[in-house]
Amino acid sequence: MRSGTPRILAIMGSGETAPTMVTPHREIVARLGDPAPRAVLLDTPYGFQENASEITQRAVEYFGHRVQLTIEAAGFLGPLAADQTQRTPIAEAAALSRLRTAGFVFAGPGSPSYALSVWRGSPVPEALATKLVEGGAVVFSSAAALTLGRFSVPVYEIYKVGQPVHWLDGLDLMRTAGFEGSCVVIPHYDNAEGGTHDTRFCYLGERRLTAMEAMLPDDAWVLGIDEHTVLTVDLDAKTVVISGRGGLTVRRRGASRVFPAGQRLGLDALLAAARGDASAAARRDPEPILGAAGSSSTGQGEPAPAQRSPLLSEVARLEEAFEAAIAGRKASEAAEAILNLDRAIAEWSADTLQTDDPDRARAVLYSLVQRLGEAAAGGLRDPKELLAPLVESLITLRGELRSAKAWELADRVRDRLIAARIELRDTPAGTVWELRQ
Repeated sequence: MRSGTPRILAIMGSGETAPTMVTPHREIVARLGDPAPRAVLLDTPYGFQENASEITQRAVEYFGHRVQLTIEAAGFLGPLAADQTQRTPIAEAAALSRLRTAGFVFAGPGSPSYALSVWRGSPVPEALATKLVEGGAVVFSSAAALTLGRFSVPVYEIYKVGQPVHWLDGLDLMRTAGFEGSCVVIPHYDNAEGGTHDTRFCYLGERRLTAMEAMLPDDAWVLGIDEHTVLTVDLDAKTVVISGRGGLTVRRRGASRVFPAGQRLGLDALLAAARGDASAAARRDPEPILGAAGSSSTGQGEPAPAQRSPLLSEVARLEEAFEAAIAGRKASEAAEAILNLDRAIAEWSADTLQTDDPDRARAVLYSLVQRLGEAAAGGLRDPKELLAPLVESLITLRGELRSAKAWELADRVRDRLIAARIELRDTPAGTVWELRQ
């Protein structure tokens, strides 16, 4: 590790390989100095999945194309890896060597339970702790973020399998980073995928989280991070920055303090909130970040209802642009809206969050293409624009007939135009016409 390397811990609520997190990734890499550090993707959390190699490839392409950072997979996949050649002692030693020599370590999707089962008893926790102590950036999101605290939520076992609520022992790296007490990190804090049922707090919902809080020791508290939101901790300056779409919540025994995105504050302000010292937290006014998204004020209580996902928000915006273009008979603008929607879907293709958002976006794309085809079949150009040369010629002819006092012929021209749904109105400035719908 280079001398003087900053010590950074970044925790993302979700969207770790989505367009929303490109800027935070770039800012973290920039702070590590030039040349760019060795970057390693800690692939353990999803190592058991049959599509592990595909997830790795998408992440590598995302960092290379969007973040301009070359990243390599650690190859520490665990005992359930489809490729068992990576389970040899030499392969695991090489994976740990990559991890130890990296200045930027990223981990994201998968299963926190599986990751912890593989990392427990291995050199991985010590290697990560060393980065937080000696220098480097540890960037954990989603499943990996769940492993950082003193305790960890076994999401799949509770939400999908139906096991009784319980905690797993986490890596407790938050304590290494200076977070007091038994901190529990919960990403996807404002999740709303359930629709009719509560899936906040990483799919636990209020009922389960309340029951699980009762199992924790007295010094325990929850650090909740909304989706497409990142908490970046400067361990040297002891400051935190909250950026992205949502906010950060400090919760202790059901009582919460919310810190919206768009502000920088001291680590001690978060710790005061974690201790339940509301007055101390209030005395440390957060510093707004110029140009950052989100409010610069703090709030009390649970987070506001989750917003629509960034991808679906963009889909809605482009669908409105398409509607306006069709209504205005602007074929090129309608086509542009479709192309921009296709581009947005492609940009989100690297996102590892497994939701139906991409499928819903593609469904809208297909419907817009169909509608543009129907509009083209009926003609998008204003029919008045097409008819103008002929109608103007007939109006001129009618005027000439009237000047020649050929009233009957002039009226027949007028009647033929009316039969074609073209209304004439004689004014002092001349004859004007309109096409009836």
